[in-house]
Amino acid sequence: MGEIVIRRVKKEDLDKIAEIEVECFPAAEAASKQSIEERIATFPESFLVAEKNREIVGFINGCATNSPVIYDALYHDSSHHIPDGESLAVFGLDVLPEHQRQGIAAKLMNYYIEIARTDCRKRVILTCKDRLVHYYEYFGFVNNGISESTYGGAQWFNMTLTI
Repeated sequence: MGEIVIRRVKKEDLDKIAEIEVECFPAAEAASKQSIEERIATFPESFLVAEKNREIVGFINGCATNSPVIYDALYHDSSHHIPDGESLAVFGLDVLPEHQRQGIAAKLMNYYIEIARTDCRKRVILTCKDRLVHYYEYFGFVNNGISESTYGGAQWFNMTLTI
């Protein structure tokens, strides 16, 4: 399988991350390359990549906020990042399709949760589609019902992991 290495993002990862985002999300939901670049610049401490054989195969990212739920402006405007916020949001957990079902997403999520603990956050928050609710419950997230988010025109569910 090859060893999976989780590390913080670097500026030079931008092109590969943008490619992975386009492959993993529908066009209406995928973050733009410009948005990803802003995220890397604004909150690199909560932007992790997974490498297999020195190739980026996945990533997880999100900002800190005081909000207990994700709201749409968080995705588009990095100025909503509050470095010492109570919540660590997950904007995306992406793994290339050919590398899925190998535990890479779980490694990324577990590392991300540990960052939230180390940084003394109160919670990790995310939104997901109905088909993924059970996946996040595996990590201890609780389904708080349908989100007000309409990002990408989809229906989302608010999920919270209390730290």
